[in-house]
Amino acid sequence: MPFLRIAIGQPQETYQPDALKAALAEFFGTLIFVFAGEGSGMAFSKLTDDGSTTPAGLIAEALGHGLGLFVGVSAAANISGGHINPAVTFGAFVGGNITLLRGILYWIAQLLGSAVACLLLKFCTHGMTTSAFALSSGVTVWNALVLEIVMTFGLVYTVYATAIDPRKGNVGIIAPLAIGLIVAANILAGGAFDGASMNPAMSFGPALVSWDWTNHWVYWAGPLIGGGIAGLIYEYIFINHTHEPLPGSEF
Repeated sequence: MPFLRIAIGQPQETYQPDALKAALAEFFGTLIFVFAGEGSGMAFSKLTDDGSTTPAGLIAEALGHGLGLFVGVSAAANISGGHINPAVTFGAFVGGNITLLRGILYWIAQLLGSAVACLLLKFCTHGMTTSAFALSSGVTVWNALVLEIVMTFGLVYTVYATAIDPRKGNVGIIAPLAIGLIVAANILAGGAFDGASMNPAMSFGPALVSWDWTNHWVYWAGPLIGGGIAGLIYEYIFINHTHEPLPGSEF
């Protein structure tokens, strides 16, 4: 049964040197991404007197997030796989490509990286607000939930196709670029409606530092559902082979 590849892992896995190094890489990669992505919106807002919600502001956000993710994934890829996103980690878990315990370690690192990035932004900008993700006027939580599911499905599907699939070949070389581009494209498509998070860590840091948790659950539920569906579809339909045993994957 394919689902038997989903593994809990062994407790000692969480304090092995390679797992701790991978978590540290996720921390720094997420910090780089969130600092660039959130910071681009804050900089545009300062330069234009709160014009970040204009079409030009949306383009600036897309570029900041896309380029920041490209670099964050590239920097962490050789150490942790460059997830930089709890939804990507969850998608990898349901596909049997990471154990649950290592995935939790990644989640902690990603959330901490996002929080530290936003704290640094708040300090460096002399107290500017790290704006939490929010729904636009006329957009319901259910609209936003489905939007986040669809956008994150596209992101995690791209991660599988370019980075996880063992047949990726030379396509793997452009994986960080492809991942950054799909995020930028989805921000152009969905940013005007709900901010286009696709990443619970990206949403967590600004919400924590600004202490604004309005509809925050949407930015967890949507990405995790979308990422999980993408992981299941790609792994069990397009890859569908017996994996080598994962580190710490024995029950």
